[in-house]
Amino acid sequence: MKIVTWNINSVRLRAPLIARVMATLDPDILCLQETKCPDAFFPHQAMEQFGFKYRHIWGMKGYNGVAILSKVPFSAPQTFTRAGRDDCRHIAVTFPDFTLHNLYIPAGGDIPDRLVNDKFGHKLDYVRDMTDILPTLHGTTDNVILVGDFNIAPLEHDVWSHKQLLTVVSHTPIEVQHLNDFQTGMGWVDAIRHFVPPQQKCYTWWSYRNRDWRQSNRGRRLDHIWVSRSLKSRLAQHKILVDARDWPQTSDHVPVCLTLS
Repeated sequence: MKIVTWNINSVRLRAPLIARVMATLDPDILCLQETKCPDAFFPHQAMEQFGFKYRHIWGMKGYNGVAILSKVPFSAPQTFTRAGRDDCRHIAVTFPDFTLHNLYIPAGGDIPDRLVNDKFGHKLDYVRDMTDILPTLHGTTDNVILVGDFNIAPLEHDVWSHKQLLTVVSHTPIEVQHLNDFQTGMGWVDAIRHFVPPQQKCYTWWSYRNRDWRQSNRGRRLDHIWVSRSLKSRLAQHKILVDARDWPQTSDHVPVCLTLS
């Protein structure tokens, strides 16, 4: 079973690039974030052509939006309101072997101070809400997978410069603490760091502002796949499709793939 998560940054604009994801990774399940597309305009026909017969989408005009696209059937599609806002950031479905959540945690704006930046406050509240709510949905022995753009790079080597980014939204200590609380609350396993040692640099996002992104390599690991402890033994391999950052009209995020045995 291959699961891919990708912040596609507009599904209608970049739907043709999914063909390249399929050719390279051939996922059974593709989870998208920042689809920026109302449900009525979602490109269902294209997804059918890619083999995704089963789809659960939740989108809005111009912002946010998440989608779970699958070659295999699922049940119990759900949408969730988080931190008091109905803003198309969290959906879930159930497969025979596990439940899958697709998240798009708020970016949080530019100023890491909730007193002057409501977006940052909303981000912290969102993560805290997830920390509190998920244990009410799942028991400690349930098979659960969380994927998505978490917009937080928690580890020192999840960013190109730990020292320089400590005051930059996505790597500030308070965000990292909130995400750590979220992770430890149910003992989530960071599937990518299961394969990539914490002392090794690992990125999934490079800014559009950096034209020569590969040479400078000023990246951050914002896109994550977590699994419940009950699934740890089934972690088989991973791939971060770094070359996707060079595709024409691509997202600033790249697809992240997890294979389960």
